[in-house]
Amino acid sequence: MTAASDARTPGYHGRYLCIDLSRQQCEQRAIPPDVLRQFIGGSGLGTWLLLQECPDAVDPLASEAPLLFVFSPLVGSPLTTSAKFAVMAKSPLTGRINDSLSSSHFAIAGKKTGYDAIMVVGKAASPCCLLITPDGVSFEDAVDLWGQPGPATEDRLRQRFGSGYRYTTIGPAGENLVRYATASHAGRHAGRGGLGAVMGAKHLKAVGVAGDRLAAPAHPDELIRYARDLSRRSLGPATAKYRELGTVSNLLTFNRLGSLPTRNFQQSSFDGTEQLAPETSPDTPPRTRSSCAACTIGCEHIFHRPGKSGVRMEYENLFALGPLCGISDPDVVLEASALCDEFGLDTISAGGTIAFAMECAERGLINAPDLRFGNGQALLSMLGQIARREGLGNLLAEGSRCAAEQIGQGAPDFAPHVKGLEIPGYEPRALQTMALGFAVGTRGADHNRSGAYQVDFSDQVDRFDPGSDAIPHAIATENEAALMDSLILCKFLRGVFDDRLAAMAQMLHLVTGWDVDAAELTRTAERIITAKKWFNIRQGWTPAEDTLPRRFLTQPLSDGPGQGATLPEETLRKQIECYNRARRWTPDGWVPQSLLVDFGLMESSDVTAS
Repeated sequence: MTAASDARTPGYHGRYLCIDLSRQQCEQRAIPPDVLRQFIGGSGLGTWLLLQECPDAVDPLASEAPLLFVFSPLVGSPLTTSAKFAVMAKSPLTGRINDSLSSSHFAIAGKKTGYDAIMVVGKAASPCCLLITPDGVSFEDAVDLWGQPGPATEDRLRQRFGSGYRYTTIGPAGENLVRYATASHAGRHAGRGGLGAVMGAKHLKAVGVAGDRLAAPAHPDELIRYARDLSRRSLGPATAKYRELGTVSNLLTFNRLGSLPTRNFQQSSFDGTEQLAPETSPDTPPRTRSSCAACTIGCEHIFHRPGKSGVRMEYENLFALGPLCGISDPDVVLEASALCDEFGLDTISAGGTIAFAMECAERGLINAPDLRFGNGQALLSMLGQIARREGLGNLLAEGSRCAAEQIGQGAPDFAPHVKGLEIPGYEPRALQTMALGFAVGTRGADHNRSGAYQVDFSDQVDRFDPGSDAIPHAIATENEAALMDSLILCKFLRGVFDDRLAAMAQMLHLVTGWDVDAAELTRTAERIITAKKWFNIRQGWTPAEDTLPRRFLTQPLSDGPGQGATLPEETLRKQIECYNRARRWTPDGWVPQSLLVDFGLMESSDVTAS
């Protein structure tokens, strides 16, 4: 193993590990201290690494395409919800940047290996498992594990190598290069964008991490006092909703507001909601509450089924495998969620793609007689076909955008995606600031990288006609998300802070010793978001991508409180132009070289004459 320089900033190791599966070699590389301050960690630092390491216009499933596991300065600290990590790559689903975050002991153990990030390139000759410690990297055979679900893989790895490692694994969907396959660990998932397929393309069945290297904070005593107070506040009314029922409680609220996507976005409310919602369903199974690693909130709600494993339920899998597919049977939705966990499928993209196929089948565009809205058995069967790439599942494994292009006959008009990423559970015509957030999102349709729905649900705008006044609010939520995804902290903490930027600056100061303020953090967020856009431009982005499917721009809402509401294409275009100008990009979304220089993303000597 090649050594790197030992530059240390409190909270960091100051280096990342590059592993080449093809050559079975690894190398330590230094991360400059100024880069750490400019990009922090997690999603921000991962974006910088992708800009350094990812070839332009690379095939996301090529051996030379890098896969990153990125930690943050707060990982390993006593701060609640800080046990998170980012998995990053060029997405095989979108062809654009993808950062998927997750919580687990993998984050803590990964940072204890002595690195701020782990990068994997190359392709193993046969399925393998990486075991990473401070002493080196072991390339272990995993041929016998190929074909196994993620949870079973973890069990067998623990039997083989002991309980000291924490693992991220893929299931059959990742092995079969389903473009929305997940990278999974301990029942949780880095779910969106197909990172499991990137692992599968590298013959990487699992990554195990273990270590004892600590990155000491700058002010440990003050940090402990702050962490204790934050933990206390995290148990207050701002997080009560998540403790009591979790995000599944959104189902009834969104249905009442007419913002619940139903039957592939043909309606905005679902008449079977009360049968699905745990608050009102007579058939709701018993549930227990759990927590992510190093979290005091405890938002996880695990629903138990007789003779079967428990299922973690959140709003997004409930919506995507329920109303979006016209399914009102809670047993079917629970089984579908369990199958996604087993196969390693992103529930939003799986539900969105199958709902799209259901509409295609009902329109007679594809020959699938049983694939109809409300047919629970067809949903369950199709999940298996997708994971195994069998029959129609082989086409749907490509995602709704690619499937629509192959089906033709007007199907792209109602394929529910932006940049190839299926739209989450927010009806854009009923939440039009969120519609803007979806359209301009660097990852695609995304409710985690843009919190613009917060603006729609506030009294700041009319959600059916937000106007230009919504732009700065939408940008503020995007900036906030970029910072929280780089620190990395759970967004369920947002309501705990009176001044979120000040709180983030204080936590970063206690860990790193940096004297940062709100102004610097805002500039950091702007740099990270612009860096993501610059990565996409280098990978082939064009302004035509920043839009919504034609259905949303030509068809009014057919039901609910917003019945008749429209989102004209010209209105969205003007919103996007205003957003781009506010970001200091050109009106159609290109990043000026002067801004790249200003943010340190380009050397002034590299500026070309226009």
